[in-house]
Amino acid sequence: MKNPVTAVSAATPEEALSHFERRLRVETDCADVHQSMAENAADFVLLDVRGPNAFARGHIPGAQNLPHAAMDAERMAEFPAESLFVVYCAGPHCNGANRAAVCLARLGLPVKEMIGGITGWQDEGFDLETGASA
Repeated sequence: MKNPVTAVSAATPEEALSHFERRLRVETDCADVHQSMAENAADFVLLDVRGPNAFARGHIPGAQNLPHAAMDAERMAEFPAESLFVVYCAGPHCNGANRAAVCLARLGLPVKEMIGGITGWQDEGFDLETGASA
């Protein structure tokens, strides 16, 4: 008897491997970002793509505020060549990180989304920083 889980057959292991490896190439999570930042091993630029007011109310320590609407070739040229950008927004209910990732990819820049955004960060119990100084 079929149920909602098995009504559609599972992917082959090869299909699943391809799918999940691809996701890891375009996504990272809050715990991995936190660990990298805590160990001073962050070899990426962390961008909070929300507006300045939201950023000032609380953002991930070490993040820079750069809303997706401000991303253009001139602005992104201020970063070291070959920088990997990790973008985040408010959380699963927000598509700002997706919009930023599209902007960066269209500019030919490597990008990953930090899934969960600020909501995921706080769900993990990680602290936020306040103010507009980053």
